[in-house]
Amino acid sequence: MKKTPYFISLGAVLLLSAYPLWMGVRILSAYFRDGYIVAADYPKYVIPYTPIAIALIISVALLPLVIRYGKRFALLILSALGVGLFLLAETGFERVTVFDTRTVIEERVVEATIESWQYTICAFVPEMVRTELVEVQQDFMEQLAARYSPAFKIHFYLIAILIVLAVLSVIYGFLKKSKNAKPLILQAISVAVFIGLCVFACFTAFYRTGELQISPVSSLLMCLFFVAFGVTAGAYTGALLYARKPILSRGIPALIATATAAAMYVGELILLGGTLYRFGDGFFFGPVGACPLAPVDFAVIALSGALAYALLFSIRRKEPAHD
Repeated sequence: MKKTPYFISLGAVLLLSAYPLWMGVRILSAYFRDGYIVAADYPKYVIPYTPIAIALIISVALLPLVIRYGKRFALLILSALGVGLFLLAETGFERVTVFDTRTVIEERVVEATIESWQYTICAFVPEMVRTELVEVQQDFMEQLAARYSPAFKIHFYLIAILIVLAVLSVIYGFLKKSKNAKPLILQAISVAVFIGLCVFACFTAFYRTGELQISPVSSLLMCLFFVAFGVTAGAYTGALLYARKPILSRGIPALIATATAAAMYVGELILLGGTLYRFGDGFFFGPVGACPLAPVDFAVIALSGALAYALLFSIRRKEPAHD
């Protein structure tokens, strides 16, 4: 493995991880100084993005050793290392205590862990979190206590683990100069688009206002996010199975993409207490009987798999398959 591409890869990961690392430094400095962090100083979405950054930096830094001693199992070892580091850093950050000094109920300051405080950011829009009306704040915290479930982290864990696996796979493939450049390029593009949407969602929450029926712009962005999530999972799987027969190299990644998008909907259901955001009025946007998913939701899930299949088909049209 040549040194220049390696240092370029490591430098790129460090550069792109600058903001998540800065968030983590703020959290840890306050925690070690005071034993907690004040909610007003809480960097938005420190989890899971700071643990993701930590996992990627350490994994890429150790890549030469993994390649040297891991041999043909190097990618598997690298992937396990990345996921393990993420889970370790994630669980560590989740134990940090957050105090909300603005929200006082029964003359006591509200205390929570970062894990549960992160839930409030996801389940409630910024306007609800920032409000200074005591009665609204009390209702807000009562809703939090009633609805909170650690299972909401399915969002973060699915997103984070996929990003870690896909980024490490792309870097490993290009450093090893894989002969199958097309799936790596597809994988790199898909994960870059998905990370971009994640960052955009962090700062805008896709312009949601707190209503379950969201605007056309919010609907389009959320659908795009779900589809990109599924396609990224499909592209990652497709790169691993690229030289196999069509049923393996296209069919399985398409199924993985579909299942990934569906899992994201399950996460939304848990987060929102058994309901989903609605993209409009009418049959196409309403739940199907007792099922909380609407026809449009099934369409988004199916589109994820179909698009993953089409993209993998387009880059394999003229290449022979191998068993």
